[in-house]
Amino acid sequence: MFMRMIYDEKLAQAAYLIGCQRTGEAIVIDPERDVDRYIRLAAANGLRITAVAETHIHADFVSGARELAEATGAKVYISDEGGPEWRSEWLDARVAGGSYLHQRLRDGDTFSIGLIEFRVMHTPGHTPEHIAFLVTDRGAGASEPMGIASGDFIFVGDLGRPDLLESAAGQIGAMEPSARRLFATVSKLSFIPDFVQVWPAHGAGSACGKALGAVPTSTIGYERRYNPAIRAASSEREFVDFILRDQPEPPLYFANMKRLNRVGPPVLGQLLAPPRVSVSDLKNLDATRVAIVDTRPWEEFSHGHVRGSLSFPLSNSFNTDAGSMIGADEDIYLVIDPERLEEAFRDLIRVGLDRIRGWCPSSELNAAASDPKADLATIREINAKAAAEELAAGRVNVLDVRRASEFSGGHAPGAMNIAHTRLAGRLNEVPRDKPLVVGCRSGARSARAAALLQRAGLEVMNLTGGIMAWERARAPIVRESAPGSEVLL
Repeated sequence: MFMRMIYDEKLAQAAYLIGCQRTGEAIVIDPERDVDRYIRLAAANGLRITAVAETHIHADFVSGARELAEATGAKVYISDEGGPEWRSEWLDARVAGGSYLHQRLRDGDTFSIGLIEFRVMHTPGHTPEHIAFLVTDRGAGASEPMGIASGDFIFVGDLGRPDLLESAAGQIGAMEPSARRLFATVSKLSFIPDFVQVWPAHGAGSACGKALGAVPTSTIGYERRYNPAIRAASSEREFVDFILRDQPEPPLYFANMKRLNRVGPPVLGQLLAPPRVSVSDLKNLDATRVAIVDTRPWEEFSHGHVRGSLSFPLSNSFNTDAGSMIGADEDIYLVIDPERLEEAFRDLIRVGLDRIRGWCPSSELNAAASDPKADLATIREINAKAAAEELAAGRVNVLDVRRASEFSGGHAPGAMNIAHTRLAGRLNEVPRDKPLVVGCRSGARSARAAALLQRAGLEVMNLTGGIMAWERARAPIVRESAPGSEVLL
């Protein structure tokens, strides 16, 4: 048996290529949308992709199952659990007409790729239709599974969060019933041997859980003993309280990903680079209608950028920031170093941002920024001492764009809290009567938010060093000692 994890560091997402070396057949479980890399990896190891599977309808990236079925003719294995509203709708919509070769799966079903057996477990809680695959290498004479492709059910150190139907998709009242379903699903682990390896769909940094470990894989036995979420399952009430507590705000694009993956993402085919444009071309765009994505470091962006641009350096948060602040129907123009164009292109299409219309080299913006006649926009930085003085004098408002759990641990007096990944959907709540100081923990998330707010027409300043600098300056801090109560320090 051949198995490789293909990991996306930015989305903390893992797909798995599993192949039978005797027959040369292979399957990809939970692929992302740019499928050429899976095809190349399979070919390099003497395999051909004959199947593709999904553990569930994903919320954090665009699934590549349809794309891979189009590119290779692979048979699609997909959940038939969870009820009619959780059935994928694209299986009868091949680009050339007709249906994809496919099988809808129920709990206990089995299928084989060469001499490797996959047994389906229905594992609801994260989503109603969620399934996992117990993988047994029959070709090696095994009668018990080697591993479980667990999707978003079991992670290293965590379980898949059950609140997204409510917190991301807006199904009011869904999170507690989902948490109870997840509690019942945990009991199924008792039937799996300790030695079975856990191959999760996400690692540390994913928003699909609150405490995912940075170790890529684990075992059922280890997780049974040391996974805090599993250990909290001593009673349903304790488990529900634990699993729903302090979950981070889901990025704004999650709801759209659910819809897109259910109805079927558009097929991309060949990945084509967009045309090059000039600084003048960018300045002639209406930045309220198109997204100008500037990937330069914040120091360069803040000192001179095309008016209305968004600031998303190509860090590990690039996909999540862009997905949370750019509409799926917006045309996109990139300011980027040429050698990183393909990276950004792949990052964007993985979160459903396909309308990439052009790119301009970063060097041209930097050259323009040195020209006082270039008429570029700037964003002011303000240090903690000056910001505290302005706040005390009533001359500014403060927006804190950290997660709610971070905010409750200490924030500026009177600060408003909206997580930066939710801000684009709540711009109408942000006060406009005074200049706005935007802060986070260290100044990075607030920089992304400040550019978005400037694009929306607000006068903004980024808090240099964030709340850490605020505390070092001994500026006033409000800590919430209990829900609804505040203590000023």
